[in-house]
Amino acid sequence: MTWLRRRIRPEQIRELILLLLIIVAVVSFGSLIDGYYSNRTFNRIASGVAIISVIAVGQTLVVLTRSIDLSVGSITGCTAFIVGLALAYHHDLSPLLAVAIAVTMGTAMGAVNGVIVAWGRVPPIIVTLGTLAIYRGILVESFGGYVITTDKLPDWLVNLPTLTLFTIGGLDIRAMVALAFTVVIVFHVATSYLNLGRQFYAIGSNPEAAELIGLPKQRIVFTVFLLSGALSGLAGFMFLGRFGNVTVQAGNGLELQSVAAVVVGAVNIFGGSGTVLGAMLGGVMIGTLDQSLLRLQISEFWRDAILGFLILLAVASDSIILRRLRMLWGAAELKLIARPVPPLTGQAEEAAVR
Repeated sequence: MTWLRRRIRPEQIRELILLLLIIVAVVSFGSLIDGYYSNRTFNRIASGVAIISVIAVGQTLVVLTRSIDLSVGSITGCTAFIVGLALAYHHDLSPLLAVAIAVTMGTAMGAVNGVIVAWGRVPPIIVTLGTLAIYRGILVESFGGYVITTDKLPDWLVNLPTLTLFTIGGLDIRAMVALAFTVVIVFHVATSYLNLGRQFYAIGSNPEAAELIGLPKQRIVFTVFLLSGALSGLAGFMFLGRFGNVTVQAGNGLELQSVAAVVVGAVNIFGGSGTVLGAMLGGVMIGTLDQSLLRLQISEFWRDAILGFLILLAVASDSIILRRLRMLWGAAELKLIARPVPPLTGQAEEAAVR
């Protein structure tokens, strides 16, 4: 039992519960929707989850440091539209260059957020709420009602959503899903084992103590916003590849979905705990509900309402359930440490005296 407490954290219990809830949701929707268990359903859900998961990885890094990035939807939309515009006029643009443009744009917009939050000392919710409106406003004012359609895009991008790398058990694993999973694994390993990743947790757990031991708080906060912007830029390219038809309103609402994925995935909204894998599970839950409710012809209003309810439920469970679990874990460890040592007798006592 002691070994189990040392190996399993309270947050991992939340992740396990979430995994079970996903299975329950899939079974429930399968009983309500004809043909639900099919390759087509899997690809629809997986394609949506891929985009949410990539954005949620960046959001997780930000939330771990006690911040939040509400501009991710606008960054994703701006990069999707601008890269789409570039490809519409330059079909010879290579895929790697298109991705590089998207990531660079996202990084630049994330850097603006990072500078203002880290060195301007403005609350992140105010900064990113402002840049959410600014980035979107610039895009709308610059391009108005212009629409990028699939007939204007190169063939390699139009065919990207159906590009299958391999098949497992009759399910096609497509390139964008594999890309998203790779991003999740890379950042999970980085935050779990690299020194910089551990610093994110230190800043979020206790910013004052982290500064006292010499951690560069401002630089770390700037870095997480930089990474969040870069990943939102990558998600913008994926958004363009998935939908093809893109307007200046592309990416609206993704900020809410990313926050929902993070908090539902057992990442503490107050910073310092949680994992990238948990955020991905949150993204799977959000994507499964969204696509399944859409198949049931539930209106967008009610889908957003359910998303909001999940956020409230997740934050409440962080405040109540996880706090009690940590108290139980801590009490058990304290009891173990304070366990009395049996008195020395016989030869052992004589040896101790000598």
